[in-house]
Amino acid sequence: MTRAHHTPAAPAAPAAPAVPSATGPTPADAHRYRPDAKHILLLGTMAALPAVSTDIYLPSLPDVARDLGTSAAAAQLTMTGMLIGGAVGQLVMGPLSDRFGRRTPVLVGVALHVVVSLLCAIAPAIVPLVALRVAQGFFNASATVVSMALIRDRFVGSDASRLMSRLMLVIGVAPLFAPSLGGLIAGQWGWRAVFVFLAMFGVALWVVVALKMPETLPPERRRPGGVRTALSGYAHLLRDRHFVALALLPGLTMAVLMTYVVASPFVLQEAYGLTGHQFALLFAVNGIGLVIGAQVNAAIVRRVAPIRILRVATVATVVLTSVLLAVVVTGAGGLWAILVVLWLVLALVNFAPPNATAIALGRHGAMAGTAAAFIGSLQAGTGGVVANMSGVLGGGAVAMAGVMLASAVVALAVLALATPAFRRGGAWQLA
Repeated sequence: MTRAHHTPAAPAAPAAPAVPSATGPTPADAHRYRPDAKHILLLGTMAALPAVSTDIYLPSLPDVARDLGTSAAAAQLTMTGMLIGGAVGQLVMGPLSDRFGRRTPVLVGVALHVVVSLLCAIAPAIVPLVALRVAQGFFNASATVVSMALIRDRFVGSDASRLMSRLMLVIGVAPLFAPSLGGLIAGQWGWRAVFVFLAMFGVALWVVVALKMPETLPPERRRPGGVRTALSGYAHLLRDRHFVALALLPGLTMAVLMTYVVASPFVLQEAYGLTGHQFALLFAVNGIGLVIGAQVNAAIVRRVAPIRILRVATVATVVLTSVLLAVVVTGAGGLWAILVVLWLVLALVNFAPPNATAIALGRHGAMAGTAAAFIGSLQAGTGGVVANMSGVLGGGAVAMAGVMLASAVVALAVLALATPAFRRGGAWQLA
């Protein structure tokens, strides 16, 4: 779900002609490509690698804390550490994908994911496990960055946003099944076996990528250079105020989602008494909300400008997280009220990232990998840092709902104050 957790891209058939523009596809060019269902499935699986690595491990968090003799907050660091590692990894992988093409970075990154997963399975204590999870997030970033860059290689505007939303159908499978699968594996063989499964998943993904993923960045469009080129690219992006604001929005939305992901195993199982199987079922139901939201966005973006969807979704998220906090504080409606409002909040989560990302990437097509890395880094880093605040604040339901609300409020403030989205006539600058 970390999906938390992430919004990628979709290429078309590998035989399609190269885009003749130095800055990437134009709207006219985009119509030369037709997204192939197999490629969407492949890229969705790539983009879901961090989500699978996160969600399959969720039911094991209390067991990890007990087995390694540590606290719940320390066990949560194995989740947030992976997100922070992903944030750093994307900053590195983005420029690499612009320089060497899309295939090589993801093949190397997935191979190293396999190695790190096996090391996690034999971690002797919480500190090395946290460090390994940071490394796992770093290498998984290759799949996330390349997924996002691939769509900008071939699609623009609402087409890009629609395809990103369609990919969320694939990514959404992770929260539907991963916790249940992880709980089953851990119940039979212990939490360490979960990491063995992640290694096997990585091997299968590597083989499919090697055989099926086309190269969408021809040599003439690659960006030569090393660290200096990468830094100059990030400096260029930082000077675009509207891009930076749009790039922050997926991260703040991720913070809403990851706060729920990190805190919910303890809140729902320990505070409200749900069993591991009940929690996995609830997580799957909430995953359905994520998928439905993504598909609704994909359907309406054909007729409604992405920036307009972004405005409505951001305001609605603030309203619903406010209701969630009120229900938690007052106890009105009990657990069922919390679950209903939480489902509605999560159903909105996948409206903002694809639209904000598509608009932001459309401003910098010549450096799509670097721009995608910048967005993905902010998304993973913001989600990782903010989500752990619920544990710092006590880890209860009030802390979870409060951090979710704060993240939504900041997202609305960024959209309103740092972009022309709410100004009369100004929204068209971002459309």
